[in-house]
Amino acid sequence: MKIASWNVNSLNVRLPHLEQWLRDAGPGVVGIQETKLEDARFPDDALAALGYRSVFSGQKTYNGVAILARDRAIEDVQAGIPGFEDEQKRVIAATVEGVRIVNLYVVNGQDVGTDKYAYKLRWLDAVHGWLAEELQRHPRMVVLGDFNIAPEDRDVHDPLVWNDEHILTSTAERAALKRLQALGLHDAFRLHNDEAGIFSWWDYRAAGFRRNLGLRIDLTLVSDALRAQAAESGIDREPRTWERPSDHAPAWVALGG
Repeated sequence: MKIASWNVNSLNVRLPHLEQWLRDAGPGVVGIQETKLEDARFPDDALAALGYRSVFSGQKTYNGVAILARDRAIEDVQAGIPGFEDEQKRVIAATVEGVRIVNLYVVNGQDVGTDKYAYKLRWLDAVHGWLAEELQRHPRMVVLGDFNIAPEDRDVHDPLVWNDEHILTSTAERAALKRLQALGLHDAFRLHNDEAGIFSWWDYRAAGFRRNLGLRIDLTLVSDALRAQAAESGIDREPRTWERPSDHAPAWVALGG
């Protein structure tokens, strides 16, 4: 089963791209972020025509997450982090064929030291507490999404710019990600790829994609129970080459056996 994550940066704008990519890549499960749509406007009928069931949690203009599954039931759906009051629609979880899919659109944080940065760290702490309990109930888990954190220096185009005092690469953000992984979650991409300079996000400005001035911030994390089944993983750059693309490319992991 191929499981993917894609920040589409407005499903209203990028629905044709999503439809094309679903036809071309044929993933079994997809977590999408930044749908930027209220639930009443989610295009579940259009996706159903391609064979995908959908569950979603959205809001107007900002945020919004969804899980799609092709010809598979989506069960035990949960939106939001239990016990964490938050109006922003950033979390949705569901079970597909015995695998718990947790889709996160992690807070950006704006700049180190700002209120939004403090909110990001509180949010990540709440996610940690929740996932610690979820893994007890659902040991077969994939946590995916736009993490807005580049795990290591090899995941950024210039470590001198993206340093331990910069948003998305700061010491506290990376420590929070490592704390999540210490629960027993493994970066699927790094199970198969040691290479530096492979990214999932490129700024629209300054010819960022053409010059490969990117970051790897879109992750698929597999639990201890699924690590041995993570047969392949990667990032699909192709949709980033299309006209009016999202600034993110899909990240994916294929589970086998």
